Amino acid sequence: MKTSWFISFSNALARLAGRSWTFVAAASLVVVWAASGPLFHFSDTWQLVINTSTTIVTFLMVFLIQNTQNRDTAAMQIKLDEIIRAIDTAHNALLDLKQLDRKELADFRKHYERLAKRARSDLRSSSSGAKIPDGVKH
Repeated sequence: MKTSWFISFSNALARLAGRSWTFVAAASLVVVWAASGPLFHFSDTWQLVINTSTTIVTFLMVFLIQNTQNRDTAAMQIKLDEIIRAIDTAHNALLDLKQLDRKELADFRKHYERLAKRARSDLRSSSSGAKIPDGVKH
C-alpha cells in the first residue's frame, strides 16, 4: 500500500513532536531566549522572536495534530465497525454512526441508556449475590 508524502511526513513529524527530548529541546530554547533578554535589553525585536516562532509552530501543529487525529479516529472506527459486524448478537445498525444527525444519535443513546438501566436494575434484584458498589448512582 502506497502512502502519500504528506501522510509519511505528518506521521514522522507527529512521532518526533511527541518525544520527550523534543519537549526538552523546546524548553531549552525558551530558557536560552529568556536568558538572552538582558543581552538584547529585552527589546521589542527580542520579544518578537519568541512570539513569532511560537505562533508559527502552534499554527502548523494544529493542522498536523488534526490530520493525525482524523486518521486515527477513522482507523479506530473501522476496527469498531468490524467488531460490531463480527458479533452475531450486535446490531449492524450501529455501524458507521457518524453519518447520523444529532437526533438520531440521541435516540440510539437513549435506547442504550435504557438497556443499561434495566441491566443494573436486574443485577440489583437478582439473587446471584452480585452487588453494585455503594456510591454508584442508579
